[in-house]
Amino acid sequence: MMLGLYSLALRCLQPLMLRKLRRRALAEPGYGVAPQERLGNYTCASTRRGSQVVWVHAVSLGETIACAALVTELRRVFPGMRLLLTHGTATGRAQGASLLQPGDVQVWQPWDTPDAVTKFLTHFKPIVGLLVETEIWPNLVARSKVLGVPLCLVNARLSDKSLKQAQRLAWLARPAYSGLRAVWAQAPADAQRLAVLGAPVQGVLGNFKFDARPDADKLTQGKSWRATLGRPVISLAISREGEEAIFLAVLKQKQAEAQVNTTWVAPDLIASVQWMIVPRHPQRFDAVADLCAAHGFAVQRRSQWGGMGSVVTNAGTGPTIWIGDSLGEMALYYGLSDVALLGGSFAPLGGQNLIEAAACGCPVVMGPHTFNFAQAAELAVEAGAAWQVADMVAAVDKALQLLQNPAEQQAAAASALALAGAHQGAARRTAEAVQALLQHV
Repeated sequence: MMLGLYSLALRCLQPLMLRKLRRRALAEPGYGVAPQERLGNYTCASTRRGSQVVWVHAVSLGETIACAALVTELRRVFPGMRLLLTHGTATGRAQGASLLQPGDVQVWQPWDTPDAVTKFLTHFKPIVGLLVETEIWPNLVARSKVLGVPLCLVNARLSDKSLKQAQRLAWLARPAYSGLRAVWAQAPADAQRLAVLGAPVQGVLGNFKFDARPDADKLTQGKSWRATLGRPVISLAISREGEEAIFLAVLKQKQAEAQVNTTWVAPDLIASVQWMIVPRHPQRFDAVADLCAAHGFAVQRRSQWGGMGSVVTNAGTGPTIWIGDSLGEMALYYGLSDVALLGGSFAPLGGQNLIEAAACGCPVVMGPHTFNFAQAAELAVEAGAAWQVADMVAAVDKALQLLQNPAEQQAAAASALALAGAHQGAARRTAEAVQALLQHV
């Protein structure tokens, strides 16, 4: 009864959802690609006879980057498999193209109506579905169960906040979680919260974001540019709306204090730092650049650099903010940075993934809001690879303190690399767990 009302509401909302999609495609053309797929209509071929279709759903960019290691391990345990890769965002789909091999298929996740989900499942006939991290949809779970597709939640996480939200919608959330075939959690706390909702938790396998390897060429390029620059770089990495304004206000405050020599930091250090912002969402690149200009900063955008020589030449012309307005280059930005302030953690958004920064050997300063990546944040702090502070002022102060103490910064960078290496193997364990599950289906 309640699932029927939910489905009816979604069907009624489809015209509005399609209109929103068209509007979003104006800023991000990727959203205009194959919109019919979201309704369960496909132009690509269905299952080849005898092929094993393994479906992996990675909703956005972060999940797609993380599941690269899982896809590699799945190919090892299912030789000759055909990957069916789905996404919900344009950045995820763009990144996911790099994971495809001949015979694989990449489409949008169907909207969660019974018709769209049924057409998706009957068209591709996957032998298993693997939802990465948090993507639980009631009809997707219900129709998978009816059609005999084992649907699993892998690398699963659930924050206290998300648990409370799900409990308020228990009539919808509980059947969805309990209807999954298996759940493998990142951490014991995630497993406990998932079990409260009735999820069939099979084990705690770790976080396969630790298995993701940064782009070695981009990382080397970033480190080389940092050495060429000859001045420290502090970045606000993967920033979310509202955080950049706070960051820029703090920088203006620090510069004003330096001019009257009322700051504890040496004024020449404040003047020497190169500040950089890497926004989380590409549709905000222009808005962030405009915001920097409104605060009185000159702007240099990654898309306009060409090479590092021009940036170095112009570095002394006045207060300048670099804008990282490219996709797939976080390894370059972390390689460029002496220390990174973690976006999403200075507003109540739950933080962004700090594991990639650790794998690049970049120390991280986090704000108070890290509930989406609680275990990784705790591990990083314990390892001495990161610090958690109360607000943006404290974060900038800590970053400047690290610049004044190179030995501490270098020790933190080494700890970050050690942390990333110590927690690998979750992707292999997950692939082997899926293989074992299918042997008993």
